[in-house]
Amino acid sequence: MLPSLFAAAAASDSAAAAGSAFLEVARHPSGLITLLVFAGAIVLFVGGWLAPEVTGLLAAALLVTFKVLKPDEAVRGFGSPALITLMGLFAVSAGLFRSGGLDRLRALIGSEAVRSPQRMITLLVTVVAPISGFIPNTPIVATLLPVIEGWCHRRGVSPSKVLLPLSFATVLGGTISLLGTSTNLLASDVSRQLGYGSFELFSFTAIGIPVWLLGSLYLLWASDRLLPDRGLDDGDLLNSLTREGYLTEVQVPEGSELAGQSLHNSRLQRRYDVDVLELQRGNELFSAPLADRVLQVGDRLVLRCNRETLLRLQQESTVLLSPPAEQEECLEEMGHPEITTMRTVEVLLPNGSTITGSSVRDLRFRQRYNATLLAVRRGNQVLRELLGQVVLQSGDVLLLQAPLDAIRGMQANNDLVLLDELEKDMPTTNRKWVAMLVAALVILLPLFKVVNLMAAVLLGVVIMVATGCLRPGELQRSVRWDVILLLGSLSCFSEAMQKTGLAEALATDLLHSLQGWPAYAVLLVVFVLAQLFTEALSNGTTVVLLMPIATALATGLGLPPMAFIFAITFAASQSFLTPIGYQTNLMVFGPGRYRFLDMTRYGAPLTLGLALVVPFLICRHFGL
Repeated sequence: MLPSLFAAAAASDSAAAAGSAFLEVARHPSGLITLLVFAGAIVLFVGGWLAPEVTGLLAAALLVTFKVLKPDEAVRGFGSPALITLMGLFAVSAGLFRSGGLDRLRALIGSEAVRSPQRMITLLVTVVAPISGFIPNTPIVATLLPVIEGWCHRRGVSPSKVLLPLSFATVLGGTISLLGTSTNLLASDVSRQLGYGSFELFSFTAIGIPVWLLGSLYLLWASDRLLPDRGLDDGDLLNSLTREGYLTEVQVPEGSELAGQSLHNSRLQRRYDVDVLELQRGNELFSAPLADRVLQVGDRLVLRCNRETLLRLQQESTVLLSPPAEQEECLEEMGHPEITTMRTVEVLLPNGSTITGSSVRDLRFRQRYNATLLAVRRGNQVLRELLGQVVLQSGDVLLLQAPLDAIRGMQANNDLVLLDELEKDMPTTNRKWVAMLVAALVILLPLFKVVNLMAAVLLGVVIMVATGCLRPGELQRSVRWDVILLLGSLSCFSEAMQKTGLAEALATDLLHSLQGWPAYAVLLVVFVLAQLFTEALSNGTTVVLLMPIATALATGLGLPPMAFIFAITFAASQSFLTPIGYQTNLMVFGPGRYRFLDMTRYGAPLTLGLALVVPFLICRHFGL
């Protein structure tokens, strides 16, 4: 059917005939319904009235309701090997991050060697970008974003000068291998469904590496020239840094690497997103600036940090979670319970709690609840008093250390609401090398064709859980279910486009316009079309909608369909014009205080350059 369709299309010379294939299919009820559902989905994607994954599920439901697709056809994407592989990759990445496998990278970003925005961007394009070729770029940006924000705060550099390069670097590196982005995996699965086979781990590395190198040169040249300097808004930055953080009092214990070092030279602020607000040494109290003050064993520090960092510092014996000074006497009188009997928990002070309005010292908190107060979090407000002087308010979240029986007593107390036990989230830094070995095997085993990629990823997940690098609860939380639901549901569009004949009809109409064009020009048109779709909709939508059309067009022109599949994949995996085109762009948009046109101005030359270069590289790769 397909060769005869293209033969008829090629023999036609009139413009009316050129448009007749699509119009004829669109008149059929199933074709019309598919177009209406597609148009409605575009409106919802652009308008944002529904979450993207909900829009995808709605589209699948409508196509089944109006009998365009059978139920098993509409949900076929949810059982695809690519989607299962992606779910496993989220878990493997979580195990790698949680175990501290990339702590050296965090430390490098905060080191003295990185003093200027240009050096930071050099680090991003030479180190972070290649890493994002093997780890999904979304968790990389999520992990490094607060670290780079802290670096900006310490160096007095506007976040707008480095955060967009962070996103762009991970996007450029994402096409080095199949594992870099969810778009790559989705494109591999659509290619398999179309009958052209799945991608290998390094199928498009020969094109991905030149793209990464050329894009890196552009970022190094353009960042200082085209990125705005929004300055540092101390209030907003401080709020953003403390939004999920605690004001925590800790001690420098015996054997701590901090003893004998200044804060400036220690890794406390280089590796972790930590602010030291006060230092107490005996009866002396020191406030900022504290960078050059040498720390001693027994010093008390008031830190601002998130709970994961707090627990990791404790686990590595860098600091000791300590009660306020006025509670120490109570601890000495009652004796220190064994650490194995203690639990660290979060509790909330609800409205109507009888202890609000009183300070921790006046309440004799330790004696009343048999619990040690370690930290206080109060919305966005930064508290600078020592914890014993904090006047408790409704809505405060308290970090407590207490025996199990005391925790059970809190559950029956109306003044406190138990939230969760934080040991469930304790980082597993002692298994760092196990996690790094597992991540390496996930890459190497498929490379040498020992096992299939999906099998390697799933085995990696099992080993991560079995060795304690990742807990079962963390495994479930690590999966980005919004991404999974979106990609799984979007496959219904590809199925409907093929089943109704819309893909072939659109390819036929394109064939009339592109007949006789050189391969580079045709690939350029397809690439630019995919770029526009990606910026307006999403990368996943672009892949499932355009890949069937592009492969049909390639068949009609007598060109390799895989070349067009590569063009769609690269165009959909790289979005540099709008914050909505790619998840990482959206993640840095707010913290960088960017405006919409900032991203367009910075990304337009790169987008244009890739539109010219990538089709050329594809032609060279396939000998066209």
